[in-house]
Amino acid sequence: MTPHTDRKTAPAIVLGCIADDFTGATDLANNLVRAGMRVVQAIGVPEGPLDTQADAVVVALKSRTIAPDEAVAQSLAALQWLRAQGAQQIYFKYCSTFDSTPAGNIGPVTDALMQALETRFTIATPAFPDNKRTVFKGYLFAGDVLLNESGMQDHPLTPMTDPNLVRVLQPQTRHKVGLVDYQAVAQGPDAIRARFAALQAQGVGIAIVDALANADLVTLGQALQGMPLVTAGSGVAIGLPQNFGIAPDAQAAALPPAAGLQAVVSGSCSVATNRQVAEFIASGRPALALDPLRIASGADVVGEALAWAGGRLASGPVLVYSTAEPAAVRAIQGRLGVEQAGAMVEDAIAGIARGLVQAGVRQLVVAGGETSGACVQALGIAQMRIGAQIDPGVPWCFATSDVVPEGLHITLKSGNFGTPDFFTKAFATP
Repeated sequence: MTPHTDRKTAPAIVLGCIADDFTGATDLANNLVRAGMRVVQAIGVPEGPLDTQADAVVVALKSRTIAPDEAVAQSLAALQWLRAQGAQQIYFKYCSTFDSTPAGNIGPVTDALMQALETRFTIATPAFPDNKRTVFKGYLFAGDVLLNESGMQDHPLTPMTDPNLVRVLQPQTRHKVGLVDYQAVAQGPDAIRARFAALQAQGVGIAIVDALANADLVTLGQALQGMPLVTAGSGVAIGLPQNFGIAPDAQAAALPPAAGLQAVVSGSCSVATNRQVAEFIASGRPALALDPLRIASGADVVGEALAWAGGRLASGPVLVYSTAEPAAVRAIQGRLGVEQAGAMVEDAIAGIARGLVQAGVRQLVVAGGETSGACVQALGIAQMRIGAQIDPGVPWCFATSDVVPEGLHITLKSGNFGTPDFFTKAFATP
């Protein structure tokens, strides 16, 4: 690849990214911005060419839990658009907890992208040490415990009961899956490339790669120079801009000043988000819990929530949430069905988010991948500029749309990310 040195006049992007959910897209964009890239996040595949200068574009899809053939079709459409913009390398981004089932969608999408790019080898690693996601001997850890002991075993859509990534990925792909273990990573880029070559000679098409620290990801990034397709969580992004002659630059994260009313909407049921909801409530700030059964009954939950928030927004941030403990989620799913329960709550929260913005909210925190997708679509947002990081993997973004032509600061938080005080800390971050 040719180093990208003339950043003022370059007509094309150098890195094209496809993310399987909206929070994951901002997570990836955040790491690229921290490494100095100017990044635009597109909500879905754009209809026309990119109309602003950027080093990288992240196309955010809502494809993590849809049918595999549909996820493949959307991802290939994103690939076609990115290649038309001149992308030299493609990055398929999934969650740092490797959210998937034996049917996909990580494996099928990877296979399709490899075929379209005519490449016989790529890597896979969800490692993101800044958020305590590490891979050792092919096993994924969340903090100090294996993935299947972290709470992800209770995920309502993609329960992760096996921490061995080779075993998790193999049923999803037609390629043989192998491992680049920490011994090779610790020896540097040349050793990693040598391991790549050895695996390819053994017929391996996708290699899980160990990483315990950011330094490992930077090392891996060097070894990935020239690879047509990279698949990973967001962590590997910190090691790629160097390959294009780009260095960290604070201006890459510059956004307009934030102002206006503040609110949080949350649909995530993760352990981290449950803690954040509890912390917000314990701080004495106003919070309203949504009842999925009342939504199912046809009650005007959206109107009630907006009326409740209307008298409180002037005093500071408010929280509207459907977040619940795993047992409560299972009980609701048992009565309504998994898909119906999820879609119903997402639609309600998206309606509330739109109403809050119409009421003057200009700083909005959204928690949960599926929830973020629904809210961004309800707000008519097509593109976002990526700004400063609040917590690892979670930046502030800035967007305009027909709903909010003057602009909105918004952050899309993955359910598993953020410190317990995230919902209050976010509004103190420039």
